[in-house]
Amino acid sequence: MSFDVAIVGGGLVGAACAASLSERGQKVVVIESTGIASGTTAAGMGHIVVMDDSEAQFALTRYSQMLWDRLSPELPKLAEFENCGTIWVASDDEEMDEVRRKSAFYAERGISCEILDECSLRAAEPNLRQGLAGGLLVEGDSVVYQLFATRFLIEKAKRNGAELIVGKKALEIGANAVTLSDGTRVLCGRVVNAAGAAAAELSPGLNISKRKGHLVITERYPNFARHQLVELGYLKSAHGSATDSVAFNVQPRSTGQVLLGSSRQFGAEDGEIDHEILRRMTARAFDYMPALRDLSVVRVWTGFRPATPDNLPYIGRLPEHDNIFIAAGHEGLGITTSLGTGELIADAMLGCEPAIPIEPYSPARKVAEH
Repeated sequence: MSFDVAIVGGGLVGAACAASLSERGQKVVVIESTGIASGTTAAGMGHIVVMDDSEAQFALTRYSQMLWDRLSPELPKLAEFENCGTIWVASDDEEMDEVRRKSAFYAERGISCEILDECSLRAAEPNLRQGLAGGLLVEGDSVVYQLFATRFLIEKAKRNGAELIVGKKALEIGANAVTLSDGTRVLCGRVVNAAGAAAAELSPGLNISKRKGHLVITERYPNFARHQLVELGYLKSAHGSATDSVAFNVQPRSTGQVLLGSSRQFGAEDGEIDHEILRRMTARAFDYMPALRDLSVVRVWTGFRPATPDNLPYIGRLPEHDNIFIAAGHEGLGITTSLGTGELIADAMLGCEPAIPIEPYSPARKVAEH
């Protein structure tokens, strides 16, 4: 078997790379060891959100969000794409200062947002507890059911001639071939390592660590929550690098279900539910939305997300390897940034001018531990 590009990883990032490259005429194969969207992608919440931790993060999330908005009319109903907006919830005056900072940052860059006081926050989300200081409504954010979105992109790539190898693990990435667990060598001109939490195993120079997360989904309770709701303290927990953390993060699904996060654990290697972390996560949620206590849960699950020290993914050519490219390390923003990543990888591989500078995400960059 010989291809222009072999993509290792059948999650949303790998699928986006396959769709972008095949659309530009490349003969593509996607290699996935277990099942499409079965790894890191399944551990996400499907939030498509503009972020402002850095200019580079903003550029990639905003670019990707625009690509999602452009793609949304093509997505099947099962992908559950919905422009529900995000409310960043402030619990006190100090966090309201952060609301005003975020609002100014977004407004300067053309992002529509609205500062909410306590009364308007309660009007927007009646199930939030009384006494919260307010929040920031970012109207352009969306949610998507990433499993079906991934399958859609894979099918789109297949219509452009891409092939799929499922059930065989990539053991080694070489300059012009990927060696599989059954000994097969898939010959290719270039390789994209989009293996999520396993990316560093195939490209050992990558500074990627696994963060374990828990998710909870409820029965159907239409209109219980109307927006993606995230506490401003989430940013602190998401960027910490030493201790386990939880934060309030609730997402309404188009099915009427409520998806609840979030937790982050370091050094955890098994996928078992950690009941103490789950207790802390739900207690945090109950503090913001007491009525969550009355909802029935359908499922609890865990997954691993690939994180980098500076909270930016690796996108681009691997140093000292002319034919190996990396699309990994997206941590909690892989759903949002998948489409932008796919376009940037295709641009880099084919020598095209990218829509945004790719240098901040280069695998060659030096990153300092936080």
